[in-house]
Amino acid sequence: MPIGSRIVTFSCLFLAALLSYGAIDIARAADPVLPRVAIRHHELFVQIVPEQHVLIAKDRLTLEVPQQKIPIRFSLAPTLQLDRLILIQTSAEAKVSLQDVPFKIEHGSLPESAQQILIPSQAVPAGLVTLDVHYHGVINDPPRDPRHLRFVTPSETAGHIGPEGVYISSESSWYPDVPESLSTYALQVAVPAGWTVVTQGKSGESRACPAWLCRDDNMVMTEWIVTQPSEALTLVANIFVSMSRDWTAKTGQRILLSTYLFPEDANLAEEYLNATARYLDAYIPLLGPYPFEKFAVVENFFASGLGMPSFTLLGSGIIKRHYVQPYALGHEIVHSWIGNAVFNRAERGNWVEGLTTYLANYYWHELMGDRAQAQEQRRLMVQGYNLHVPPERDYPVAQFTQKLDEHDNAIGYQKAAMLFHLLRQEVGEEVFWRTLKSLVAQYRGRHVEWRDLERVFVEESHQDLRWFFAQWLEQDGAPVLSLPEATARPVVGASAFQLEATIVQSNKPFRLPLQMRVRMEGDREQILTVPLRSLREAISVTLPARPISIDLDPEFMAFRRIPRQALSPVLNHYVTDRQRSVLTAFTDEPGHSSPFREIVARIETQEQQKPAGERTALASLAPDGLLPQEGSVLVLGGLESRQRIQSILAHHCGERATLNDRGVTVMETTHEGAGVALLASCHRVDRPGSVVTVLYAASQQAAAKVARLLFFYGWNSFVLFKEGAVAARGEWPLASDRTEVRLDASNPVR
Repeated sequence: MPIGSRIVTFSCLFLAALLSYGAIDIARAADPVLPRVAIRHHELFVQIVPEQHVLIAKDRLTLEVPQQKIPIRFSLAPTLQLDRLILIQTSAEAKVSLQDVPFKIEHGSLPESAQQILIPSQAVPAGLVTLDVHYHGVINDPPRDPRHLRFVTPSETAGHIGPEGVYISSESSWYPDVPESLSTYALQVAVPAGWTVVTQGKSGESRACPAWLCRDDNMVMTEWIVTQPSEALTLVANIFVSMSRDWTAKTGQRILLSTYLFPEDANLAEEYLNATARYLDAYIPLLGPYPFEKFAVVENFFASGLGMPSFTLLGSGIIKRHYVQPYALGHEIVHSWIGNAVFNRAERGNWVEGLTTYLANYYWHELMGDRAQAQEQRRLMVQGYNLHVPPERDYPVAQFTQKLDEHDNAIGYQKAAMLFHLLRQEVGEEVFWRTLKSLVAQYRGRHVEWRDLERVFVEESHQDLRWFFAQWLEQDGAPVLSLPEATARPVVGASAFQLEATIVQSNKPFRLPLQMRVRMEGDREQILTVPLRSLREAISVTLPARPISIDLDPEFMAFRRIPRQALSPVLNHYVTDRQRSVLTAFTDEPGHSSPFREIVARIETQEQQKPAGERTALASLAPDGLLPQEGSVLVLGGLESRQRIQSILAHHCGERATLNDRGVTVMETTHEGAGVALLASCHRVDRPGSVVTVLYAASQQAAAKVARLLFFYGWNSFVLFKEGAVAARGEWPLASDRTEVRLDASNPVR
């Protein structure tokens, strides 16, 4: 997630909006026709006292004030006190005058509302103006546990200064700012000795802070310079072990790679430096020169996955879990170009997360030649949309601004990523990649909206793409496709067959290329691509052998609506069902609750936020193993309930997963031992669209090792654990969207 300015949304692993102390808002709303004040440069001196949560600062602002006099209006966090505003003027004779600027403070109706500071229009002249802002106060919003089931959700905070660490962003309102201002920065930051400050730009030498300048003799001051205009500034500090590498990309560009890790994780530095170099070497040829002097991986004291200009801030928990995957570190590195060099007006439509998801989470696998994983990522994007976005809750991609839940993620990240995949198919490989590089080059340091993307793609492709953006961006929904019948007729005098079929769209017509895999006699197959344009599209094609069956979109190259019962059953079927039940089939040991109790407690806490009629039902598994009449069911149990759970699996999963005296058998492979646990989801045979999900553990210890991570494994039909580690996982094979081809030998093609 880019955090160059306002909080937009987190990357595909991270959820929840940050709470705000109050937005700093010098000038008016961002209306291009109205005159407004802009900040061109910040010269900040900041003292941070972690033990007291205190910040003491002076910000020397270079303001651009329009000729048409308007009041300057900004807000400051309610926990910060504005001490003095001073106008600095230099005469033609180089004489400097200082003048206190009058201001008025207005307080909001709520305690957390920002205080409004108003400067009358006649108090400052037009043109470039220098204004010193002196202020101090407390920033103390300790990170709170996420309110969501998924353990990867980041902690929630607007910003925090404390002995455990410092994190202050534009959402902390820790310095004066103007919406859409693009500023440069010069900072001097004083922190206790032993602490290290990290922010954007390039760092200078650290030195002891002079006694006349700092309130504490034992403080160290570091200078940072940000020469490239940026939307906003994030500052972090902690006790770090730093490591740097002067690195040269394959293109010849030199970049300083760094890590700032806690002492206990310092041994991971080389892994993160190597991964950073690997991603930069991959994306520089695609997107153009890396936009900054450095890239740093910085460890955070709370759960996070944030991308700032020239560094990423990753929670300590995920640093320890080797967070170097393309959807993780790779995603944040792509944000260096998309979001932190080319800026996004998220409130007018957030295109950044969709494109970054496409390039990092998806395209990396294509780039590495891993076709199977690339197809898996497309499947997950299509399946995520179908499970998390029922038709009545759908909205156009153009309306996505930020991710508050998985429903927003499915539209703003996953559907938007597939939009770029479809656009790539429409304009072609060479044009698509040339256009992305042109976009970054044209708009570096500028804001971009969806309409700008459309314009650049139109210019580079020389195509009329209005229909494409109207269809995939400005309207909701996705095509609903079916192939009700297909017929094969032998061709007279040739070893060939004529295949005839009609593809039907049952809602509204979408234009898109649709792949079809035709299976023929002799284990032969052929991929056909059909350009869909209307509600009914007739196809007729000659094939070298008799066609047996047709699979629609077998590699998930299209974006479409698929019925829940036609998707591979996964835990997220349960999560997204309107009716859900948890059936407990475990017992607590004397004086020690079962690890399954933790799952139940988490679900109960989550459900308290919902209306009573929408909450998950909790009950004990009946002795006869009968399930509730409606909805999806999560069964939690262990060895003492093995026979009842096996009865449920046998009825709904068949022989795909079975429990026995030795352990668990999945897809004909048996796994034995007390450390075995199984998470398996199968469609309810009696309730289409709902699933039965079983979490079975052979022992209390096995249950304890997987209980906290349960909802992380939402996209697999089965996951087999041994001693808490994943030993096997996958999806049940389904014959969805397959149409058998009828042979019409009585009516050959002549």
